[in-house]
Amino acid sequence: MFVRCVNACPTALRAALVVACLCAAPAQAQTNPQGQAVVNAAYGAATTPSGNVPLSGDDLEKLLTEKGLIGKLSQVGQAVTYTVGAKASAVSSKASELVVSAMGALGVPYRRGGSTFEGGFDCSGFVRAMYEQTVGLILPRKAEQQAAVTQKIDRQDLQPGDLVFFNTMRRAFSHVGIYLGDGKFIHSPKPGAEVRVEDMALPYWSRRFDGARRVPGETETVQK
Repeated sequence: MFVRCVNACPTALRAALVVACLCAAPAQAQTNPQGQAVVNAAYGAATTPSGNVPLSGDDLEKLLTEKGLIGKLSQVGQAVTYTVGAKASAVSSKASELVVSAMGALGVPYRRGGSTFEGGFDCSGFVRAMYEQTVGLILPRKAEQQAAVTQKIDRQDLQPGDLVFFNTMRRAFSHVGIYLGDGKFIHSPKPGAEVRVEDMALPYWSRRFDGARRVPGETETVQK
């Protein structure tokens, strides 16, 4: 029934629900069938068991409360709908679409130089593809180039859709991912792995964090 409710939610709320569910059980998001169904629902690809009846608003609130997701949903929802002057509505919508699209790539295998769902992604190819397909912005191909042409922001100012960079190859900005909210980011990590969600608080990522960036939305091409 929860999947049915996610399908019925607006895009921004669906994105918030996905992140909230991952926050509640990040390690099970890809292996637990119910967790994967929620992710699929947010991307518009889930099917529901026959005979299920959509939950009412009161039932949904009760279910979220029982699962401890109300607080997280509120926090993430506020983050997704952050205000940026007169363009608040458009920005929040694009951020929501970006998060949902990125979540739809969960499980796509890593491929060096890859930038498609069919062929796989490397870290910067994943970011470039998500921004081009969802927001309509064309970023440079390499992670360090993406860092150079985007706006530097403080870690505490991170919003869903922002970029997070890491030093994973003994050089600055050698890895990049897309921030989801609540300290989580999604990325294509390394050969032999798949697109997945990680917690920035984990020691490996915390030690290697290189900075956060926000992608400007004024032009169709962001090239240096």
